[in-house]
Amino acid sequence: MKRQTAGSVAAMGVLGMVAGSWVSAQTPMANPADQHSERASTNAAPSGLVHTWDLPPITVTGQKPSPLREEDRIGEYAQPRWTATRRFPRSRIYVIPDGKMEFEYWLRLDVPKSGPTKVQNFYEVEFGLPHRLQFDLYLVSRNEGEGTTYLDQQFEMRYAFADWGVLPGNPTLYAEYALLDEAPDKVEAKLLLGDEIATGWHWGANLVFEGEITGDELEHEYAATLGLSRTVLDEKFSIGAEAETSFVDTKDDRGDYSKEVYVGPSIQYCPLRNAHVDVAPLIGVTDDANRAKIFLNAGWEF
Repeated sequence: MKRQTAGSVAAMGVLGMVAGSWVSAQTPMANPADQHSERASTNAAPSGLVHTWDLPPITVTGQKPSPLREEDRIGEYAQPRWTATRRFPRSRIYVIPDGKMEFEYWLRLDVPKSGPTKVQNFYEVEFGLPHRLQFDLYLVSRNEGEGTTYLDQQFEMRYAFADWGVLPGNPTLYAEYALLDEAPDKVEAKLLLGDEIATGWHWGANLVFEGEITGDELEHEYAATLGLSRTVLDEKFSIGAEAETSFVDTKDDRGDYSKEVYVGPSIQYCPLRNAHVDVAPLIGVTDDANRAKIFLNAGWEF
């Protein structure tokens, strides 16, 4: 596993550099005019981490106050509090606040109509960076169902174009590199969109391109996801639905796509103010789709 060892060393090096830069960025410079920074530093933990559940609401001119605490505007980017935590397992939204650090565990099951189930376990660390940037690092264990477990690494960066509410849909660019064990490496690009429809109603949508950059088939995937959520208990419980559609082709059959569509319910439960659990069992509804894709995500904010 020489390649895997080198990849692990690279991952540790990148994590060290990003963590060092991130921690350094948490030491605020004196600027009395910057009221947002003052609020963030006042509510930061001794380590310099920002606890999003403690951030005070800020007043946005022309924005009608919501009766829900999770829709308070917080932080440098004046984003709703609910966007600081992943709301949909399949659709990502915006960036986390500058100074936030979170660990997430993912379980993804791809259940085919015949044959073994593909199991993936994701271990992710998220860093909220200045200037509407976010960096995520993943370690992934992957089992294709034949008994062998592979170890992959993924590196993700996001950039939001503007503070929340300035642009329609709050567009955010997402780029990811996946270094896969005994499989073609991949790059992925997404456009992340999301917003509030009305009090308690939230949505997210992603436009996705994923492509293999090594191997013989050079598979391409073009996909779109959509999530809709309704708050049942403020900051505690929400229900909704998610959908995904994708078109996949290979180097020798460009334009001859397999078509997959999945739909299913989505649930979020927050047992503690710094913890959340999301579940989305999506059912395949086209001939090319698997029987199901099942997502479970649990996060812990430091």
